[in-house]
Amino acid sequence: MLYWVNGVECRHIDVTDRAVQFGDGCFTTIHVFNHQPKMLDMHIRRLMQDSSRLKLPQPDWQMLEKQIHAICQQHNDDEFVVKVIISRGTGGRGYSTLGFNQPTVIMSIAPFPQHYQALQKSGIQLILSRIPTSKNPYLAGIKHLNRLEQVLIRQEIDEAQVDEALVVDSDGILIECCSANIFWRKGDTVFTPNLAFSGVNGLMRQKIIALLAASQYHLREVERFPDVLGNCDEVFICNTLMPILPVATITLGNNKPQWQYLSRELFEYLFLRCQL
Repeated sequence: MLYWVNGVECRHIDVTDRAVQFGDGCFTTIHVFNHQPKMLDMHIRRLMQDSSRLKLPQPDWQMLEKQIHAICQQHNDDEFVVKVIISRGTGGRGYSTLGFNQPTVIMSIAPFPQHYQALQKSGIQLILSRIPTSKNPYLAGIKHLNRLEQVLIRQEIDEAQVDEALVVDSDGILIECCSANIFWRKGDTVFTPNLAFSGVNGLMRQKIIALLAASQYHLREVERFPDVLGNCDEVFICNTLMPILPVATITLGNNKPQWQYLSRELFEYLFLRCQL
């Protein structure tokens, strides 16, 4: 792993940084292939929008983009992951944001997760998480640094020895997976959860919505309970690294039915388009 803090290669940040003290910031995760950061315009736009909604001090966006390109060109591997974090900066003790004018920009490089290629062929196994995600329209859609819910959900996934988990909100409405968005298909109609009150509006989710708008499929953003997945033709999940994975089975819990999916019609339609 390699790290940069405010453009300088470094593995340390100030202990007073708001990212450490309060999770006060946002981030994005970029797939780099052949030294080119994929969907970089969308990643920069996401950081701009999320940091604006959180009222973070703004970095020099043009300089940040240049630094990302430079890191991608200099790294030895052809395929890897770049993570970019923007925090409110350093100083102070309490919650007040007054006086914070200079953000901290943290970048890191990590190996690309190679297991996705095998899962594209086999399909993934999902469970239903017992841990709900909170509802808050002020944070909904933002990829902020407060990820304790996802940490707890990932513990469940690891203990169950499966690939991912369905995540619901405090009312039991299906929202997303631990680190991915979810779509399902019934005939020519495609559904994905409404994220007005909870969840992360992932960039691959946005791209798929745009692709479906130009297709023969009809998309609906809905509020549904997880049992809707027991009566559909196909389910898949997505994020910028996967980029999409077909769901093979969903298990809701002990002594409950397991749903299986054989169709990959929509997955096959989207797969190559999502690679671009």
